[in-house]
Amino acid sequence: MVDDQFHPLRVLIADQQRPSLQALADVVMSLGHEVIAREVGIAAVGPATARLQPDIALVELGESTDHALDLIRRIVHEAACPVIALLSTEEPEFVRRAARLGVFAYIVDSDSDDLQSAIEITLQRFAEFSALRGALGRRAVIEQAKGILMSRHDIDADAAFEMLRERSQRSGRKVGDLAAAIVDSHGLLSTPTPAEI
Repeated sequence: MVDDQFHPLRVLIADQQRPSLQALADVVMSLGHEVIAREVGIAAVGPATARLQPDIALVELGESTDHALDLIRRIVHEAACPVIALLSTEEPEFVRRAARLGVFAYIVDSDSDDLQSAIEITLQRFAEFSALRGALGRRAVIEQAKGILMSRHDIDADAAFEMLRERSQRSGRKVGDLAAAIVDSHGLLSTPTPAEI
């Protein structure tokens, strides 16, 4: 079902068997999405993912769980997109292994409505995950910058954060951006150790 907020996605699909890919591609296209790659080979799926940067990837479990897991592993390694595993029957061990590799969702013997719902839920969860990962990354950079300021000015953590906050207010720049600039420039401005010379 298409609503006013529908945005077609660029979808990579992967399976061990080419005939299954066509059937899956037909379902994906019937939902209004674009299939940008259809991959069966483990060696080809990683480069295709890196080159095309899909919005989402769908991996169908064929005859070999190892093949499907290798496809997932390569996609997750190369992509900044979520992966959904498509199964014809319940496969608890496969699901556990796929989850450890980074699959965001799986669906069993689904129709197109189920697939569209799974895509929407997965994209929402992936956006939340990405935001959290970004926040944690910014937090780590801020902590690094505080450590640099503490060492440079012989102050405690609270005073270092206050320095960042005050500079942020005066300059109109975000605290995270200032922290990143401090961390980036610190390596250039610090005295090289004998091992670096």
